[in-house]
Amino acid sequence: MNRREFITLLGGAAAAWPLAVQAQQARRMRQIGVLSTVAADDPEVQVRMAAFHQGLQEAGWVVGRNLLIEYRWSSAGDAEQARKYAAELIALAPEVILAVATAAVEPLQHATRTTPIVFVQVSDPVGAGFVESLARPGGNATGFTPFEFGISAKWLELLKEIAPRVTRVAVLRDPSLVTGIGQFAAMQSVAPSLGVELSPIGVSSASEIERAVSVVGQKPNGGLIVLPGSLTLRHRKSIIQLAAQHRLPAVYPYRYHVADGGLMAYGPDTIEQYRRAGGYIDRILKGEKPADLPVQAPTKYELVINLKTAKALELDVPPALLARADEVIE
Repeated sequence: MNRREFITLLGGAAAAWPLAVQAQQARRMRQIGVLSTVAADDPEVQVRMAAFHQGLQEAGWVVGRNLLIEYRWSSAGDAEQARKYAAELIALAPEVILAVATAAVEPLQHATRTTPIVFVQVSDPVGAGFVESLARPGGNATGFTPFEFGISAKWLELLKEIAPRVTRVAVLRDPSLVTGIGQFAAMQSVAPSLGVELSPIGVSSASEIERAVSVVGQKPNGGLIVLPGSLTLRHRKSIIQLAAQHRLPAVYPYRYHVADGGLMAYGPDTIEQYRRAGGYIDRILKGEKPADLPVQAPTKYELVINLKTAKALELDVPPALLARADEVIE
């Protein structure tokens, strides 16, 4: 229910209320904002936002009853649009803003250092300058980080385990995300011991993704690692289809990649982090400061394998790897 519907519903009764009671009711309606760098109609985004609403509801916040939410959906990679929407949200004076991904936090902190920000999907908030430390953020932002750089080495190890013949691995990433540098460095640290040659490939559009994956697929013994980011989330189905077309074993950061047909994923439960973000919003609305709320990292990573995709690639999944999997899709 939006604000207009809410006011219309209560309009008749409100006319009879004493002014003091009306003022009290008005104060109960709190306003927050959401800035996302992925489109609202993306199915994965809808699941994540549902989890966010669940977290708010668990804390007693219901949209239309005691809470208003202003949304802005910025296109992945469109920095100018993100800055515009950040300014629009700040102008509405929300009490706290949920920022989805690094590309949303940057323009928000450029626009304000006072409005509280709770972020999700930010891989290196300290390196990006959003917080002073994970334990004590110290500014107007805090939230949830999905990865530490060391997990990138695990992606390469898993790829080599499920596809031992792979000797050349392309790392698909959005060059606008500085976190990709640290993630690639972590993979480089283990690549020689695995007998793998790494190649970073920066892509910023669907056509660049298609060209890049096609080039990788033209040579033998190739593999693919897809780094997290709004761009690779938005084009995930295309990436998965291209990997299948060129018969490239690929490792992804999230479960939904495997559910959509990807070979294997190792990463955190992002849905749970969105639910917990609702809890942080609640604490800030009740008076706590982002500076005092530690940035939280995942406590568990999930290994998911798609056996149908493995069969199509003629890969024999080692029994030990299957035994470690949290979920196997057949």
